[in-house]
Amino acid sequence: MRTYIALFRGINVGGKNKLPMKDLAATLENVGCQDVATYIQSGNAVFRSEEADASLLSGRIEAAVKERHGFEPRVLVLGSEEMEQVVRSNPFPQAESEPRTLHLYFLVASPERPDLDGLEGNKSDGERFVLGDGVFYLHAPYGIGRSRLAANAEKLLGVPTTARNWRTVRKVMDIADQRG
Repeated sequence: MRTYIALFRGINVGGKNKLPMKDLAATLENVGCQDVATYIQSGNAVFRSEEADASLLSGRIEAAVKERHGFEPRVLVLGSEEMEQVVRSNPFPQAESEPRTLHLYFLVASPERPDLDGLEGNKSDGERFVLGDGVFYLHAPYGIGRSRLAANAEKLLGVPTTARNWRTVRKVMDIADQRG
């Protein structure tokens, strides 16, 4: 049995695609996930499964949400060991003390031709980024609310993403660690 983390994109945002976490947990259990825990309303779940293929799990979860709730969110499923590698590879460890300033954009696929010049050109003073394996790390010390880089990252990377701040990443890792 493996421990997984599911990151949902676009649920419970601006009153659209409402999916209470209790319903999300029930949906995950209906597709065979066990020991399900959710974290905050933006769609983070940790669970255990016999399934060895994360992409199959992702497809099953997306289909189950569509069938049960009428919309199909993008769901990125990572093994806990993959998420641990993302955490260990953080290129901005000094930013961990201010978790609201450190954002991880999880990539649905490896970008074939990311616009690195465009990313660089959209940076504000103090912002830094690193494109890692399966993740785009963004340190935005003044927040992402007005950040052109944050607003344009997905387009410039050329692949769909779902972003989480450092606090959320650490919290879901703590939940995953509790499950083994």
